[in-house]
Amino acid sequence: MLALSSVLVFFTTFLAAGLAVLIGWFALQRMGAEALAEDMSAHLLDDSPQLLKDESLSSISPWARLLEKSDFVRIMHRHLLQAGLTWSVGRVTLLMLLASSVALGFAMQFDWLPGWADLLIAVAVGALPYLYILRCRAKRFRQFEENFPDALDSLARSLRAGHPFPAAMDILAEECEQPVAAEMHQTAVEGNLGTSWEQALNNLAERMPLLEVSMFASAVQLQNRTGGKLNEVLGKLAENMRESVALKGEVRALAAHGKLTGAVLTVLPIAIALVMTAVNPSYLTILIHHPNGKYLIAAAVACLVVAHFVIRRIVDIKI
Repeated sequence: MLALSSVLVFFTTFLAAGLAVLIGWFALQRMGAEALAEDMSAHLLDDSPQLLKDESLSSISPWARLLEKSDFVRIMHRHLLQAGLTWSVGRVTLLMLLASSVALGFAMQFDWLPGWADLLIAVAVGALPYLYILRCRAKRFRQFEENFPDALDSLARSLRAGHPFPAAMDILAEECEQPVAAEMHQTAVEGNLGTSWEQALNNLAERMPLLEVSMFASAVQLQNRTGGKLNEVLGKLAENMRESVALKGEVRALAAHGKLTGAVLTVLPIAIALVMTAVNPSYLTILIHHPNGKYLIAAAVACLVVAHFVIRRIVDIKI
């Protein structure tokens, strides 16, 4: 038993050290990405755009070949690009494995936790990096959605001044805010380097799967086929998008009360249990040492987590 405990402690310590190194590397990468975004806002890259894309999933060849066999990895790679993160899929998956292994090692130290609860904790902790990616992706989509109407107004003014569409896209990429500037710059580079503008706009709609971007791409493609005053179409489109963004903001403000209520209802039982433990330690000790107590505690925690996500699902109003 002592030898097994020593092996577990060594294994957990090794994984914790590796996890700390990866977190530090990701923090440096994040700082570098933010510095690059600020520099792009100033003069938006240099005049020599990259022609080749690095789509390798990992720098470790065997791990990359293993990841290529999974469809979920492709989805994660697309989510990383949409979130604006420079992380590779290989490092993210290794971070998830390290986090889940460390969590499993710590959870196994508590004898009163059942085996399925240990696995559930490991899976939940391992999913945290991917949840962070989804959070960054949603935040970037929201920023893009808020700045996109102003970008369309600027594009409409450039077209009204007599600039052709490719030149107007270059001007827009230099003047608008992030993350619209980066996406418009990439679209302009693709359209000016041999790819048709229809394909470049389709790529933009794929990178930013928003209804507003699809409407913009469809309007430009329709104007290229049939002609017409694109500046007027973009002006009306920007006005409608601005009203939609304002409506979504009001809905989020109304739903914030429900989300806060769900968070309070989730934390309240845990806070009451901690207070009762501090006031009368023997009150909950019976539940911990009882043979069926650990199952009741694990079931209560699982119900709290499920109830929290159910409440957030209810108050998450889609427009």
